[in-house]
Amino acid sequence: MRGAAPTYLPLYRQIKDLIVRGLDGGAWKPGQAIPSEFELAERFRVSQGTVRKAVDALAAENVLVRRQGKGTYVATHGEARQQFRFLRLTPNEGAPAQYESRASECRRARASVEAARLLDLKPGDGVIVIRRVLAFGGTPAVVEDITLPAATFKGLSAAKLAAHRGSIYHLYEAEFGIQMIRADEKLRAVAADAATAAALGLARGTPLLSVERVAFTYGDRPVEYRHGLCRTDTHYYRNRLG
Repeated sequence: MRGAAPTYLPLYRQIKDLIVRGLDGGAWKPGQAIPSEFELAERFRVSQGTVRKAVDALAAENVLVRRQGKGTYVATHGEARQQFRFLRLTPNEGAPAQYESRASECRRARASVEAARLLDLKPGDGVIVIRRVLAFGGTPAVVEDITLPAATFKGLSAAKLAAHRGSIYHLYEAEFGIQMIRADEKLRAVAADAATAAALGLARGTPLLSVERVAFTYGDRPVEYRHGLCRTDTHYYRNRLG
C-alpha cells in the first residue's frame, strides 16, 4: 500500500491510485468496508481532505459506495442496485425487469487475433468462450458471445454458470476475484442471421442492435470481450449522458 506514486499527479490522485492498488491486491474485498478517512490519512500521511477527495472520485466511478452513517464500502455486483449498471437494455414499457440467463455453450479455445488485441493477449493464448441467451419475462431478448482469458478464469465451466444465481459479473467477483470497473462499447444496427433469429424467436433479417463491449478491472486491465445481439422490437438501449 505504500508504493511510490507518480509525483506529477495531484496528491489526491496519488492517494486514489494507492487505494485502487490496494483493492487490486485484495486488501479490501467487494462488499467490505474500507478504513475510515482518518485511518487512511494516517496510513498515507496526508490530510483527511485529500483522502476524502480521492474517495469521492472513486465513489463517482462506482468503485466505492458511501453509506450514510455506516462508512465507505467496496462496490459489489452482488447488490441489486448494480444489476443494471452494465446491462442497459430496457423494455419499451415499464421498468427494467429481472432477467434469466441460459448458457448454451462454454468451451475452451484459442484467442483470435482480434480477441487477443482487445484482451491484451497473444494470438493463440487460451480463452474461454461462452454463448448465452438473456430472457426478460420469459422472452429471449439478447444473444451474447463472451470471451475471457483462460488464465484469469481457471475452473470456469458450464456447471458453474448454471449453478450461479445473479449476474455473471457477480460470478466473476465471487469465484475469481475479478471486479468489473468500467467498459467501452460500440453499437451498430445489423440484421439477424439464421442462428440468432432462431435463438430469439424472430424472422431472419429482423433488425437487431449489435453491442460490442470490452470490460476492464482494476489497473485498466481488459478481462472480458463480449458481443451481444439485442432485439429492438420490445427493448431499447438506455444511456445517460452528463
